Amino acid sequence: MIITDTLSNFFSKIKNGYLAKKYKITQYKSKQIINILNILIKEGLIKSYQISKKKNNIIYIYLKYKNNKSIIHQIIRISKPSKRIYIKNKDLFKIKKRGIYIISTSYGVITDLQAKKLNLGGELICNIY
Repeated sequence: MIITDTLSNFFSKIKNGYLAKKYKITQYKSKQIINILNILIKEGLIKSYQISKKKNNIIYIYLKYKNNKSIIHQIIRISKPSKRIYIKNKDLFKIKKRGIYIISTSYGVITDLQAKKLNLGGELICNIY
């Protein structure tokens, strides 16, 4: 099976994992997914991840719950392969704040707060709350 949009597949697996109350999900590895996972760990939205020792292209993602409720309630994919959405730094201040936004910039994949501090804009990947 060929997956053309790996990020949408990744976000769907996280949502479905939380809905099914799973503690571990698997995902194919890519640099962008690892960067997003690092942000999710820093923000306290997932526990951790581990790269498989047997298969190097598989990642095990450990989900986090609080009082048997999922930490992540919604992941909304903003920029898609069919329609890329870019934002300037000054427009970041105009966004209605709900959760965190993940942005792909020239400095890598960062959150909206880091982009404001660094005075950067970029491609809006998703909104997580």
